[in-house]
Amino acid sequence: MIERLYLISSILIIISSCNTANSKYQSSPNVVSNEVKDLDDDIWAIHQDQTGTYWFGSNTEGIYCYDGNTLRQYTEDDGLVDNSIRGIQEDKDGTLYIETPDGISKYDGTRFETLRFTTSEENVWRLSPDDLWFNCNGNTLIRYDGHSLHQLQLPVLNLDSIYGTEVVGLGFAGMNHSPYAVYGVDRDQDGAVWIGTIVAGAFRYDGHSFLHIGEQELTTLPDGRVPGVRSILQDNNGYVWLSNFVSKYEVTTIDSIQYYNKLPGIDPIEQYFPDRLPYYNAGLTDTDGNLWMTTYTGGVWKYDGNQLTNYPVASRTNAALLLTIYQDNSEVIWVGSRNTGVFRFDGKEFQHFDKFDKKERYEFRPDGM
Repeated sequence: MIERLYLISSILIIISSCNTANSKYQSSPNVVSNEVKDLDDDIWAIHQDQTGTYWFGSNTEGIYCYDGNTLRQYTEDDGLVDNSIRGIQEDKDGTLYIETPDGISKYDGTRFETLRFTTSEENVWRLSPDDLWFNCNGNTLIRYDGHSLHQLQLPVLNLDSIYGTEVVGLGFAGMNHSPYAVYGVDRDQDGAVWIGTIVAGAFRYDGHSFLHIGEQELTTLPDGRVPGVRSILQDNNGYVWLSNFVSKYEVTTIDSIQYYNKLPGIDPIEQYFPDRLPYYNAGLTDTDGNLWMTTYTGGVWKYDGNQLTNYPVASRTNAALLLTIYQDNSEVIWVGSRNTGVFRFDGKEFQHFDKFDKKERYEFRPDGM
């Protein structure tokens, strides 16, 4: 049964020439990073580039790179736009894009270039396989086409009518007060982009039109808590999971019109989450199709389509407050935490990774050890 359809016509898409720029560029001199022995404890982003080098984005201490021998640190002193890192992406040419609340730093291996956007009345919605998408800590939604940054606005809907109650935005440090403040941006198997918001639900854009998924578990909950749609995953069967274990969604397109069907997620979920919200804040689909989801204080959860398995994550002294999860080029799963650095999965458990001061290269074996 088709649950609900919110289709916003593609006439909202404004056609403009590809050289329409709403960004400013500023390059730094060639940078010489500082060699350090320790990674900061507060890690929000992890990425391994095409050369095999690892990049770790911290909350306040800039970005670290580790080539297996040496750990180096880059900060605003080296040309980084901001020391608070929220995401790391790489284009097909190997250039890194480092996302911060104050803009995006483009790094070509030699210098940082600052990509800034300016507010524009244009709302250029397009979709290309090579586009990069940013939310800059929820402050705005940005599409980068390889030349320009395009600031985008989601379609404004009658949210009060959709949810049957008054829907208002919330204020957090560094966050937008709008209900449409963007928490997560992901792509599905068909190349469509998904945008998760703080309380306005989730949007799917396929290059032609929008589908809005406005369900009660995606907005302010009855007890007043606001989980937000932070991470969008798609399993091997094509079902989409929107930051929670309660529901999954099937999306179909008929005659260019998008529909969705809401289905039960993991049932009964109460056996796994008897005393806490069944939501995750970051996730990924691994190369075998398993879903991996992190909870802030509850470790990592793996779902293989039948079984949900929990992996506690802790250092010798502290349980990890988890923020991000990543699968590297060797299919090893990593997680970053708010309070105790990074961990990697050895096939059985998550081990704290603190070998940055060793002068021997860490070699990956097929079992991930």
